[in-house]
Amino acid sequence: MSLAIDQDSESKTKPRLSAALQEELTALLGDRFTTAMSVREHHGKGEAYHPSAPPDGVAYANSTEEVSAIVKACAGHGTPVIPYGTGTALEGHTLAPQGGITLDLGGMDQILRVSPEDLDCTVQAGVTRNTLNEYLRDTGLFFPVDPGADASLGGMSATRASGTTTVRYGAMRENVLALTVVLADGRVIQTARRARKSSAGYDLTRLFVGSEGTLGVITEVTLRLFGIPEATRAAVCSFPSLEAAVNTVISIVQCGIPIARCELLDDWAMKMICDYGKLDDYVIGDTLFMEFQGSEASVAEQAEMTQAIAAEFGAGDFKWASKLEDRNKLWEARHNGHYAILAAKKPEQHVMATDVCVPVSRLADCIMATKEDLLQSNLNSGFIGHAGDGNFHMSIIANYDDPEENRLAHEFHDRLVRRAQDMEGTCTGEHGIGSGKIDYLEAELGEAVDVMRAVKRALDPDNIMNPGKMLRL
Repeated sequence: MSLAIDQDSESKTKPRLSAALQEELTALLGDRFTTAMSVREHHGKGEAYHPSAPPDGVAYANSTEEVSAIVKACAGHGTPVIPYGTGTALEGHTLAPQGGITLDLGGMDQILRVSPEDLDCTVQAGVTRNTLNEYLRDTGLFFPVDPGADASLGGMSATRASGTTTVRYGAMRENVLALTVVLADGRVIQTARRARKSSAGYDLTRLFVGSEGTLGVITEVTLRLFGIPEATRAAVCSFPSLEAAVNTVISIVQCGIPIARCELLDDWAMKMICDYGKLDDYVIGDTLFMEFQGSEASVAEQAEMTQAIAAEFGAGDFKWASKLEDRNKLWEARHNGHYAILAAKKPEQHVMATDVCVPVSRLADCIMATKEDLLQSNLNSGFIGHAGDGNFHMSIIANYDDPEENRLAHEFHDRLVRRAQDMEGTCTGEHGIGSGKIDYLEAELGEAVDVMRAVKRALDPDNIMNPGKMLRL
């Protein structure tokens, strides 16, 4: 199965950037609208393996009102609108297969409100998670969702992002209270109020969280916040096998230990990050990265219970980090996994980044079957996973210009996804569908995809909102 962008028949008939629309956007934005090729090319590439697909122009918005005006103008000309945050998505979400206007929300970087007493805040869509947490530092609060990249909070909402802390704090789905959204006709709606619960109407917040820009443009996000824990300890330990590491994770989860992070790296991935970061104090083996949060007493208890479980599966010594700078260094090594693999590939090679997620009880089965498949396929990739919630990632290195390597890589990827789905899992735990996994979504959810199409047609009848993503209409 190819990951090439789907160029459906609509792309041959849909108007692109007319002179009239160009004049309208220039009058509205001045030099914040551009058709410069270098800018268009930058916005037409993702971080993973997908063919480049630049837009016809790029518009930079600074407010919800400007987003509304831009969308209204594009709607009047039938021109596609592709929302853009920081460009860190991995399934071609921000590419423009049918041309149109990329709407860059990076300038919408204001933290609008923080209410410590209510443990919530409201930010513009372009605010990144690191920026928010720096701002919150003196309040004793933090925002927990950590996908690794310093992604924008609007983009994280649009892709229903999660990451290393999901096992404790949940994904964006659990942490977004309300959204401000610009619809395909330019109308502005608020999906909910700030109350922590509501039975008022359809849950529009959850509808737009994970919609990948196909239903509207998220311009403001109201988020849950949490108190910074009294104590935090991180640990790394290696295991005699990948299966032993995975079974340790399953036991930790089943015992109810409230672990804050539990990350899995196989021996190949560990070698990549140690070579990349010039780290010589880690064991090259199948490894768990863990973090415990709470009171001093609860952290000590969690750590003790986890060490006892790990010992049953042959774990090596735990390497501990309690100071903030030491923990940051440890997690930087984990977060550099994708970039370490990119640095290790040959010039003619590319990396296909993908993820699947299965019930935690099937995680060992899925990973071990995939590991055997990888060996049989003679391909290079590693396993990097949010093992505590059954989600793992692979970065498949190959020369995709070589027909045989391209075939082998895509066939392996197809088997990986089908294997996860056969285990009642999903084709993507957090990367999203984008343009790369449309067929897998249909195989996974069947008739439910027709319901999604009905929602899409109702909210975006002219299919101008990020067309070619999520659904094949």
